[in-house]
Amino acid sequence: MNAPRESPPTATCTFGELEISDARDRIDLDVVHGYLVRSYWAAGIPRELVERSLEHSLVFGAYLAGRQVGFARVVSDRATFAWLCDVFVLEEARGRGVSKRLVECVLAHPELQGLRRFSLATRDAHGLYARYGFEPLGDPTRSLEILRRDLYRA
Repeated sequence: MNAPRESPPTATCTFGELEISDARDRIDLDVVHGYLVRSYWAAGIPRELVERSLEHSLVFGAYLAGRQVGFARVVSDRATFAWLCDVFVLEEARGRGVSKRLVECVLAHPELQGLRRFSLATRDAHGLYARYGFEPLGDPTRSLEILRRDLYRA
């Protein structure tokens, strides 16, 4: 097996005052954990688990005036498969196109090109993702999961 690759240079997308970056050192863990801990998909998640998930993923922060207002995380082998998850925009920044630009930057990232499968799960943002080509599973009977719904709740 080859030695681990060095991290690629960071990628940044700029749309007027909105900046989206994959620079890990810019991610505000307080913002990310603060949102995820109250989200429908990760309610109660411990901060340590959020931190570990960021270490093992490609992460994207959305920034207005230098302040983080959005986030997305991709779990991928960067060759054949990716899972888009933990996407959010803080309430005060919604309605400004941040989620659309965030998804555009994720899908345009050089490390995520040529993948055979790019997946995600959402309860309420189907319209957002459909505009970028995401569709319901072609055959849901072929997908299986182990889901521990209340894992993070005390």
